[in-house]
Amino acid sequence: MALKELQTYDDEQVTQRLKSELPAWSLEKGTIRRKYKTGGWPHTLMVVNAVGYVAEAAFHHSDLSGGWAEVTVKLSTHSAKGITDNDFELAKRIEDAVTWLPDDNDSLDGFEKGFKKKWTR
Repeated sequence: MALKELQTYDDEQVTQRLKSELPAWSLEKGTIRRKYKTGGWPHTLMVVNAVGYVAEAAFHHSDLSGGWAEVTVKLSTHSAKGITDNDFELAKRIEDAVTWLPDDNDSLDGFEKGFKKKWTR
């Protein structure tokens, strides 16, 4: 089976798409990236696990780094040697998974009140 050829985007195109589709993400050193601030180590682990699950399910593997209260996600399509639609799609799915919390009308409570329902920033 032949691999499909993926279109890559130049820096200007990437920057424009990030601005309109993923404003919390940036372009740096050939990757689109997002740093998530967390409430501490347990939340960092939850973010890493959520990103890992989504990336593995998509068979598109991100570069991750984490510490006590932060996780950095970096995406590019290595086989295409650039940023492709796959990176934007995965970034959107990661953003949805990592930032989702129940709203005030949900029966689910969400995280403890001290985080004011913002366990990532």
